[in-house]
Formats: sequence, C-alpha cells, structure tokens
Amino acid sequence: MEVMSHSSAYLLPHGNPSSLTYALIILNQRLPRFTPLLWKHAHVHICADGGANRLYDDMPLFFPEEDGRSVRLRYKPDAIKGDLDSIRADVQEFYSNLGTKIEDASRDQDTTDLHKCVDYILNMPNLEQSNLRILAVGALGGRFDHEMGNINVICRFSDVQLILLSDHCLIQLLPHDYVHRIQIQSSVEGPDCGLIPIAGPSRRITTTGLKWNLTDAEMSFGKLVSTSNSVQGDVVTVTSDSDLLWTITIKRPQEKCS
Repeated sequence: MEVMSHSSAYLLPHGNPSSLTYALIILNQRLPRFTPLLWKHAHVHICADGGANRLYDDMPLFFPEEDGRSVRLRYKPDAIKGDLDSIRADVQEFYSNLGTKIEDASRDQDTTDLHKCVDYILNMPNLEQSNLRILAVGALGGRFDHEMGNINVICRFSDVQLILLSDHCLIQLLPHDYVHRIQIQSSVEGPDCGLIPIAGPSRRITTTGLKWNLTDAEMSFGKLVSTSNSVQGDVVTVTSDSDLLWTITIKRPQEKCS
C-alpha cells in the first residue's frame, strides 16, 4: 500500500519545504494567531466570501504597532469567491481597488464557500498541484452545521490534502487506501490527538506512535471512537479500511507565530 506523508511544518517559522505548494483559504470565523505565518508560506491566498471581512478586520490586530491600512495593503488576497452575501460593501470595494479578483458564485447553492474556493485553487493553471497542501483557517469554531459542512468538503476532496485549522487544533482526512505517516512537530502540536471514523464503521485500524495504539481495532459512532489519545515520539502511522479524520492540538507558543 502506498504511503501518504503528513507534516505540520507550515506551523514552523521556516517550515515551507521547496517541494510543497501551500494555498491558504480564509473563512468567516476568527483567524488563528498564526495566520500571518501561514500567509507567508502560502503561494496563493483566497478569501471565502465573509472571510474577506475577517482578513480586513483581524489581520491588523496581529500587528498593533503598525498602521491598519498598511497591514491591509500588505495582506491582499489574490481572489474572493463565494455567494458574496456576507462580505461588507466597504471591504469588497477596498480589495477590488487593490486588484483582487472578485468571483460571484451565488448561482451554485449546492456547494459551500469552502468547496467553491477549493475548486478555484484546483483549477488555477499556474499552480503546482502535485504536492499541493490547502490550509483553511476560520473553518472551525462557529455554527455546528457550518463546521460539518467544512468537514464534508474534506471528504468530498479526499484526494487533496486539505487541513482545517483553528487556534486549538487541526483536522484532516486520512483516506483508507494509504498507509499514513504523520511527522509530529512537537514544538507546535500535540500531544493530544484523536482518530474519528467519519466515513462509517472501520473494522481494522492499526496505529503506531500513540500512547494507546490500536491493532486491527474496530471504531464507529455509537461504539469506540479514539478521542483524548496522545502522541508518543516523532512519527505516528495509521492504516484503516475506512476513511478517518485525524486531529491534533496546536500548542500556544510563548511568543506570537508571525
């Protein structure tokens, strides 16, 4: 079985390996403290509708010693896409005047704004796709149905490494047809972690590198779900006969990640 590698190196100040391409999507929830760091690593920056309000309002808060307009000019998104029913008129005008591409996708009511932004990124002709990692901030911490909609997007794009990030944790899909090798960045993440059988019952899950490892274990909602586990060491491996969600806590550093 082919190995899929995962790493949260994008949470490190110099964690942008030349072999990887990062795309950043900003959604309409409070931005995590490390958003400026993710922005620096990313090759493309997309706001999902009201995510543009968050970028406009929240980004200057990370740089209280600077003039707000100067910060906004420095952090200009490449595109804003979505239903455009949440973005404020002043924010849309500000970024439009800077040359940001505005795409109204309100005719499509069957997909979420996150889905639309992922589609946009995957269809960018000049973006390297083979080692693409899509990072989404503001995808967690709001309405539960919105959170589940964002998790559904992870499942719909199971062949893409799409990671949802908040101040407290990250979430990503582990497709069942790979052996997953997760490099733990212990300075910025862990030790608390979990595995969630999001695609239905899993009858054979095997892990290494956890405090409570699983060996051909069964997991399903209503029965066992691996929450409040803990990483032990630098590498975790996971195999399963059903897709799983991997989640791990993000540490609060002594200094701001920027």
